[in-house]
Amino acid sequence: MRTDVDHFRCQVEDGIATVQLDRPERKNPLTFESYAELRDWFRDLAYADDVKVVIFAANGGNFSSGGDVHDIIGPLTKMDMKELLAFTRMTGDLVKAMLTCGKPIVAAVDGVCAGAGAILSMASDLRITTPETKTAFLFNRVGLAGCDMGACAILPRIIGQGRAAELLYLGRSMTAEEGYNWGFFNRVVAADALMSEATALAQRIAEGPNFANMMTKTMLAQEWSMSIEQAIEAEAQAQAICMQGRDFKRAYEAFVAKQRPVFEGN
Repeated sequence: MRTDVDHFRCQVEDGIATVQLDRPERKNPLTFESYAELRDWFRDLAYADDVKVVIFAANGGNFSSGGDVHDIIGPLTKMDMKELLAFTRMTGDLVKAMLTCGKPIVAAVDGVCAGAGAILSMASDLRITTPETKTAFLFNRVGLAGCDMGACAILPRIIGQGRAAELLYLGRSMTAEEGYNWGFFNRVVAADALMSEATALAQRIAEGPNFANMMTKTMLAQEWSMSIEQAIEAEAQAQAICMQGRDFKRAYEAFVAKQRPVFEGN
């Protein structure tokens, strides 16, 4: 997987890709360029066998303050409808690329996590945070609808309709404690332990059956729009495909030998 990116930080080591927005002096806002490059990177990730899991990490004590006021919001006020729709479709395409990249994403969230930054954490599969984190879907506070980048579809599925409605109507910050109690965050850890906890979790995932993990992520996304009957049938087909994989046989043979299975992702 390529790491020669221009508008965010990226490194790949031992099957774990770590990405970070790279403007810590301004709390890591997004720009037109970083939106587009992240979208393309996550699209390419679906075809990268050397990456098994992604950590979307904070940088400089903050995750992301969202769209840059000067580089994005200012120019948007001068665009016509066609240009605005092209932009909002591009930002939505980033979320779709994250959902369909086939790799579990662990968000390591610290400090400010607002606007599009909150969306990036929402679009991740697992979220670890610090007690100081403030997460705000603050679109309402800048005169926009809360339905941005899939928020009205995804957020209620994570924390419930009423809680999502409160955050989206008020644009207020969700504390780390609220986020944990509501199921948005998987765990809250001290700031100095954030990356070690995220890395340990990513390593556990990377050691697992990666093809099967891809199938799990695919089903988690696709079953939102299925009936129960359709979901059960889709899972039957997905599981039958996984049963043809060598990792399934490796797990059986390791169990018989009373050993820990070593998965190879096929």
